[in-house]
Amino acid sequence: MSSSGPLRVGMVGYAFMGAAHSHAWRTASRFFDLPLVPELTALAGRNAVAARTAADRMGWSSVETDWRRLIERDDIDLIDICTPGDTHAQIAIAALEAGKHVLCEKPLANSVPEAEAMTAAAERAAADGVMAMCGFTYRRTPALALFKQMIANGEVGTIRQVRAQYLQDWLSDENAPLTWRMDKEKAGSGALGDIGAHIIDASQFVTGQQITGVSALMETFVARRPLGGDLVGLGGRGQVGEDVPSGPVTVDDAAVFTARFDGGPIGVFEATRFALGRRNALRLEVNGSLGSIAFDFEDMNTLQYYDGTNEPGRQGFRRILVTEPEHPYVSHWWPAGHGLGYEHGFTHQVVDLVTAIGSGEQPTPSFADALGVQRVLAAVEASAGNNSTWQFVDG
Repeated sequence: MSSSGPLRVGMVGYAFMGAAHSHAWRTASRFFDLPLVPELTALAGRNAVAARTAADRMGWSSVETDWRRLIERDDIDLIDICTPGDTHAQIAIAALEAGKHVLCEKPLANSVPEAEAMTAAAERAAADGVMAMCGFTYRRTPALALFKQMIANGEVGTIRQVRAQYLQDWLSDENAPLTWRMDKEKAGSGALGDIGAHIIDASQFVTGQQITGVSALMETFVARRPLGGDLVGLGGRGQVGEDVPSGPVTVDDAAVFTARFDGGPIGVFEATRFALGRRNALRLEVNGSLGSIAFDFEDMNTLQYYDGTNEPGRQGFRRILVTEPEHPYVSHWWPAGHGLGYEHGFTHQVVDLVTAIGSGEQPTPSFADALGVQRVLAAVEASAGNNSTWQFVDG
């Protein structure tokens, strides 16, 4: 592949993540100098009419109704997977074996064995210059990238504690309809995999350390929900109204766990979709021997930094506005003080992936990195299913 030519993308799926990824593929080369220019070549979806409508709206040149056709096409260089977790392994492995680069949404798979198979396929493909990356986009938030830099620079000293939360409230209404995200066969898990995976990755990313063991508790607050959206075919009645067809919720609504990192710190984690008033509060705080850093995605352009080396009477958290050109990614956007938004993380993801492909270097997070997160998710489930017994993370 030419280092100055196009990168022809085929994307599978076109809902929430598909829209975010489409925006990023369209935008990246307009603000960043890239070694390859992404082209929105083809979009795949099972419903031809819906896929065509989405493709026209989001700028894709052609449509397929079977993801296998994308992989067979000679005019596709990269497969972008934006589907539920139960399809990730099949699509990714087939794409890699066909010599296509792969970007796969998180969590990598619905189980550790699937993630292991995907990682093995990625490692085989890498020998031929074919790259694979998992989409943990919060890493690309400038403030979190700065968070990592500050820890690496020693600005908190020795890390002692990590606390991480991902709080949402979109399922707090017990009459919210059942969707694939509440079906274990499709999603793998609920709040744990959907949003808990993000805080696991973010904590390991900023600290540079890995979680080695957990003690967990998981809860499903609403056992049945009215049928709607994409699970109308499940059938059944009860608990949400005698005349309202309903189906079972087979995943967790909330997950909490304590953890230990390989460098010695302890951690406390919480993921829930029932925190009323919290729309998308990914929060991360690290406390060290010299200072503390805190981040909340609902105030995504700032960090809170406490410098414990300041003299008494001058200590306190100070706010760092992460909009200066010296900050990660920011120089390619707006003047200082003009904040970025949720969509920019996906653009930065494209930038990092395309840059890595152009240079022949392995992008991060790799499938191996994402497998590490998958193993933590599995350990959390195992611990929660065994009365919060301490569970070591395999691998």
